[in-house]
This record gives sequence, C-alpha cells and structure tokens, in this order.
Amino acid sequence: MRITRGKIPKAKKVVVYGTEGIGKSTFASQFPDPVFIDTEGSTRELDVARFDPPTSWTMLNSQVEYVIKYPDVCRTLVIDTADWAERLMIDSICSEKGWDGLEDPGWGKGITYAAEKFGKFLNLLSDVVDKGINVVITAHADMKKVDLPEEMGSYDHWCMKTSKKVSPMIREWADMVLFANYKTIVVNVDGQGANKGKNKAQGGRRVMYTNHTPFWDAKNRYGLKEELPFYS
Repeated sequence: MRITRGKIPKAKKVVVYGTEGIGKSTFASQFPDPVFIDTEGSTRELDVARFDPPTSWTMLNSQVEYVIKYPDVCRTLVIDTADWAERLMIDSICSEKGWDGLEDPGWGKGITYAAEKFGKFLNLLSDVVDKGINVVITAHADMKKVDLPEEMGSYDHWCMKTSKKVSPMIREWADMVLFANYKTIVVNVDGQGANKGKNKAQGGRRVMYTNHTPFWDAKNRYGLKEELPFYS
C-alpha cells in the first residue's frame, strides 16, 4: 500500500454560467492557451483559437477526442455552451431513435437515456483533464421558481439552462461552478428609508458568485471569496 500526502496538482474543471451577454466567453478566453468548441457562434468577435462549429453531436465528440489524442494543441478546452451542446445531443438521439422528442418513449425513459449519454460526454472531458488540459464549460443561466413545502411560499433560483438531470451532473463533475450576474444596488433617494421611501436602482456591475445559496448554484474547492468582480 502507498500513502501520499499534500496537494495533487491537476488541470481544472470549471463551469461558468450567467445571464446572456455578460461575458462568459470572454472570461473563458482568459484561461491559459484556450481552444474553443463554439456551439452557438458566440466567439465571432473574439481573437481566439476555435474548432469549426460542430453541426452534430458526433462532430462535437470527435473534436474532444482530437484534443485527447493531440494534447499539445491547447492548455484549456472550452465548451461554449453546455445548453447548446445538449441540444445537439437531443437532436442526435431523436434522429437515431426516430423520436419527435425525448418524451416519446414515455415514463421519462428518453430523458434518462439523454442524461446517461451526456454523462459519457463528461467522462470524455475528464479524459481531457487527465491529459493535463483545463476544461471550461460555459452555460446560459435560467431562473426557476422553487416552491417550499406546506405552503410556506416560493422564491426564484438561478441555475444552468440545461435539463433537470444534466445540470446536477455538470455541477458534480466540476471543481468550480461560478455564477456571473449583474448586481444592482438599490438606494433610498428621499431620506425616508429603504422600506418606506422612494428608492432608485443604481449600478448593475458584473459580479461572480462562487458559493451556493438558495438563490443560485455555485461552488468552489479553493477558498474563493463568496463574491468577486467579474472581469471579462
């Protein structure tokens, strides 16, 4: 038996999701020597290296396999974005099975089958990390209503705009899940106090949240501050 001590250096698995246009792709471009798999054309205005836009799930997987085979091609692989990649996967499944949608087989079988297939894709991305290459996954954000039990009310929660079975798989896979959003500061403008007086929204600066709260999904294993400026 062999026992080791201390930290083990390894490439990172990072997920960054946020509202549309906040700068997810630009943020990902600042990772070391990135190559993008751009599923939606969001890097057109960025001076970055990229594969041809994947037109199928097979093509997307082949591009990842190319990086595994030729690891010197980059130091960071960016999947931009997870939700558009999932669309390619769903189109592939429906074409393969002759379904109009994942609901066709009934009893959630199609959704479960799709989640298993996306899980294999995450395993492929783990193989990229094992080659010493960082993997960054971007995703759009989606706000969903969370209902509390026993009529206690509800609240809004930000999460990735992927299906309900794929989102937790991505979160579990990642070392970091970072949520980027605009932070609006509300100030009182008539001296009557925020609760009774007239208020005005100011700011809208971009911030990145690194820890989970009831209002968004996030995590990190590196002791980051809960809120950081989002530079992109």
